[in-house]
Amino acid sequence: MHQYLSGVQQIGIGVKNAEAAMHTYKHLFGMDVLIFDDDASANLMTQYTGGDIYKRRAILTMNLQGGGGLELWQFLDRKPADCNIVQLGDLGIYAAIIKSVNLQQSYQRLSQINEIQVSDIVVSELTGNYFWVTDSNKNTFKIISSNDWFQTGNHDMGGIVGSVIGVSNIEKALHFYQEVLGIDLVLYDTESTENGQLVRKLGISKKATGKGAFNKLLGDVVIELVQVKNRVPIKIYQDRFWGDCGFIHLCFDVLNMEALKRHAVNKGTDFSVDSSNSFAMDHASGRFCYIEDPDGTLIELVETHKVPILKKIGWYLDLRKRNIEKPLPNWMIKMLAISKVK
Repeated sequence: MHQYLSGVQQIGIGVKNAEAAMHTYKHLFGMDVLIFDDDASANLMTQYTGGDIYKRRAILTMNLQGGGGLELWQFLDRKPADCNIVQLGDLGIYAAIIKSVNLQQSYQRLSQINEIQVSDIVVSELTGNYFWVTDSNKNTFKIISSNDWFQTGNHDMGGIVGSVIGVSNIEKALHFYQEVLGIDLVLYDTESTENGQLVRKLGISKKATGKGAFNKLLGDVVIELVQVKNRVPIKIYQDRFWGDCGFIHLCFDVLNMEALKRHAVNKGTDFSVDSSNSFAMDHASGRFCYIEDPDGTLIELVETHKVPILKKIGWYLDLRKRNIEKPLPNWMIKMLAISKVK
């Protein structure tokens, strides 16, 4: 299987107030490192924003214990539409998956916070134990145990490892995520009844390869595909724009975008958006693209070109000048923590 993906870079969340959301997720999940804070126009996304160009603010924060970050995306010249009321199995990104150093500790801490809803811990030998968190903006997070860490000691949780994605046909979706994206390891395949719904869940994973500048930080990928069997699912972003409230995309860090694009086309799926060359986000830059899964769920792909290590003195790392498969030294990744969420 090909190795174009280095890990989950981030999951995008449409919010009404990016500044407030940034502090909320620092508090909830330890997302305390600021990678960029950028105001610009979303010129390339008009097919997903009703044909119009909108200004936006995008903030990327991370938890440097391991895993991907959160890209908080706010319209600046349009009032975002609220989330649709969705159920497990509806088409699109239902939940972000976040890893915990200690599931019981995370559960106890989060259960004390009044503004959020926390489910009981679900005990399952097949899928692994987990619990759900729903924040005050109706965004749902699945918290799972993990032994895959870049570093630990500062928080009971880490970053994003993937998402729960509702699909209309698991076999078609599996072909896309396995054959096009290379997330090829099947973890479990189970059917159960939940809240009166018959659902099939298929867990898939891609283990960290050690290849890529940030692979040691981003770690393993985990995706749960969910198909509801006894009702017709709705599309989570039906009658709403990309950027409206909720999970707008799952983003992967890509080692070789041109090779991945050729591979995707050979498998019958082309990119729907392609910045073609370097696109700046604050002091970071890269080539970004989008591809749709069979149900239209948006997957963002980013080949990072430049990343700020120490913005105050203008120290940036140009990844185009190094072997794309060579990991960055740990000390250099840890330098990202100098830029904190204030």
